[in-house]
Amino acid sequence: MEKKVYDYVVVGCGGIGSAALYWLSKRAGSGVLGLEQFKLGHDNGGSQDHSRIIRMAYHDDIYTKLTPETYKAFAVAEEESGIQLVYRTGGLLLAKKGETENLARKYADAMATHNIPCEWLSGSQLRDRYPQFTTDDSYVAVYQKDGGLVDAAMTNAVHIQLARGNGAAVVENCAVLRLTRNKNGNVAIHTSKGEFLCKKVVVTSGAWINHVVGSIGVHIPIYVTQEQVTYLATSHMKEYVKDKFPIFIYHSSSHDIYGMPIHGNSGFKIGVDAGGPFVTPDTRSFTPDPVRENHCIDFLRQVLPTSVGPILYSKTCLYTMPPDRNFVIDTCHKTGFDDVIICNGAGHAYKFAGLLGKILSEMAIDGNTQYDISPFTLDREALKDPNYTPVFFMGTGNKLPSGKEENQDKSKKAKL
Repeated sequence: MEKKVYDYVVVGCGGIGSAALYWLSKRAGSGVLGLEQFKLGHDNGGSQDHSRIIRMAYHDDIYTKLTPETYKAFAVAEEESGIQLVYRTGGLLLAKKGETENLARKYADAMATHNIPCEWLSGSQLRDRYPQFTTDDSYVAVYQKDGGLVDAAMTNAVHIQLARGNGAAVVENCAVLRLTRNKNGNVAIHTSKGEFLCKKVVVTSGAWINHVVGSIGVHIPIYVTQEQVTYLATSHMKEYVKDKFPIFIYHSSSHDIYGMPIHGNSGFKIGVDAGGPFVTPDTRSFTPDPVRENHCIDFLRQVLPTSVGPILYSKTCLYTMPPDRNFVIDTCHKTGFDDVIICNGAGHAYKFAGLLGKILSEMAIDGNTQYDISPFTLDREALKDPNYTPVFFMGTGNKLPSGKEENQDKSKKAKL
């Protein structure tokens, strides 16, 4: 690397960071640099896998008004690369009558506010449409046709390759040690491979975000959990391909379980949302939890028995969540660094990655964005009140995921 001075630098090239690099490169070309502390495509964080859910359905207007835009952002990269990234399989929200039906209604109401069409199905109607399910009428479901999956690993690679094609540079295995300001007013980025200077920095470093912005006096209260997904080798493969089976999320009274059709060289995918232990990037392991594996398989045996087969493998990842589990998108202006822009995806942002990259590029280049990000400021109760009780289970108001109620004091200690 001969060049050490750039207009814009992105720290962390996972899902959101690679998208930010791409959108910045469309307007700033060779004035853009991406720094990644590991190798590109690593699985130490939360962005790398065969597939991630994308959906119009959300529990809150702050997200639902953005969901159509995230499809558009991915479509731009698809058009430029010629590679399909988003697959619309249809999407289901599944709930039990008398238990979590009100949560399904909350999602449907949020979609109705923005004229996003959806259908209510009884458990038997769901079974008629998708015979893979064995649900009776103690279940209800909300179907939305645009739900589906994003090929996460491919999308990250496409964003990086398109950015490089626009002239952007990327440095791998380059850990950011601290940020300072030099005598000319630029931001100095001190790394394991030397110092880089720039006008604006975009920090999208996931569980390592406080490692980066702590040096400029910023601390975001975040909780890091070790999550996992399991891939099953169903013998009924043709029933679980993308044109035969939708993505789904089952809302129980204590947690969410999500499932996805076969994509790439994988099997049927199943996982629990925000159900893992609190960790740090240094203390996490890569060893899957057999209890959560069995819990998922037991659930599938009840409602999707033909999806169950031998475990191909389980894969761990990290969720990085503020106490209210909402995004953080802001500048570090309160400590005198309005030229440092931060983004945390709260463990549910991959579906928004393309759009968030566009938003961050607008904030860096234009100083503002056309999209409403006001709910995601650093200046909100959840991030300012040290006694704010974490709410990780989206849409329910439940304070902690199943099995974590007794660990609330421990969770406070684990906050990074």
